[in-house]
Amino acid sequence: MFKRFRRLRINETLRNLVSETSLSTQDFIYPLFVVEGKNIKNEVSSMPGVFQMSLDSILKECEELVEIGLNSIILFAIPTLKDSVGSECLDENSLISRTTQAIKKDFPNMFIVSDLCFCEYTDHGHCGIIDPKTNTVHNDKTLEISAQQALVHARAGVDMIAPSGMMDGIIKTLRKVLDDNGFENLPIMAYSSKFASGYYGPFGDVAQSAPSYGDRKTYQMNPGNRLEAIEESLADEAEGADILMVKPALSFLDIIRDIRNRSNLPLAAYNVSGEYAMLKHAGIAGLIDYDRVMMETLISFKRAGADIIISYHAKEACLLLKGK
Repeated sequence: MFKRFRRLRINETLRNLVSETSLSTQDFIYPLFVVEGKNIKNEVSSMPGVFQMSLDSILKECEELVEIGLNSIILFAIPTLKDSVGSECLDENSLISRTTQAIKKDFPNMFIVSDLCFCEYTDHGHCGIIDPKTNTVHNDKTLEISAQQALVHARAGVDMIAPSGMMDGIIKTLRKVLDDNGFENLPIMAYSSKFASGYYGPFGDVAQSAPSYGDRKTYQMNPGNRLEAIEESLADEAEGADILMVKPALSFLDIIRDIRNRSNLPLAAYNVSGEYAMLKHAGIAGLIDYDRVMMETLISFKRAGADIIISYHAKEACLLLKGK
């Protein structure tokens, strides 16, 4: 037995043939961030290789993605104007609507997931409508405005909606409003087990969405709560979610496996900004073999049970998979 496995390690081709887990370009969804303007491609200092891009730059980026077989993106819009209720995201001519329509025109086969939340659109940076009595997010009022936002995205032509605010009842609310308005076949990817994590730090830089006060612990999950995480995902499945998600991924591989063991729905792992930044800066500093550690990290999500990986590493990973 020992000699057998020794031979498998030596023979690279045979080792790949018998590998229990592998990565493909079809496993990934790549986050993109669009801003108003032209000829803009601003690199985020905390996340080297990640950019805020104007619409024209987004289209150039999509051309590159298609060439390497990366055909799925999750789109975040960063508007110029923000207010207390995120009114920009309710406009049929909003930045995310215009970007979706432009991408679909030039790249009709690009699969566009839209992030449905308010943190990028509000001047306070929280994920919904603030209740003045408690100074926290009002769950039910946020559900009402989220339904309006979902219809804007659906009419713009997105292929899937991903509500990231972790509001109670959000999947049931969106499923009903989409069905009632003729979008019965538009899938919903639930941020079903999303933790109040310190790993989100750099995202606030790229999406300009850090809370101006307080935190998101009242509506995101306690990182110590395993059983609650499982129940949250199963509840979203019962409400009509098409895909479940664990976010972050790296510190919650056990949760990915727990949910995989309890649900047959497709499962996504969101490899978040802090996880990306740690590897990126360690690689730049020469502390790790960046490509090797990146691919080892990504395959750990698949091994834990994820079907889909949302990652800022996706473009680099696909280039490696394509041998470029």
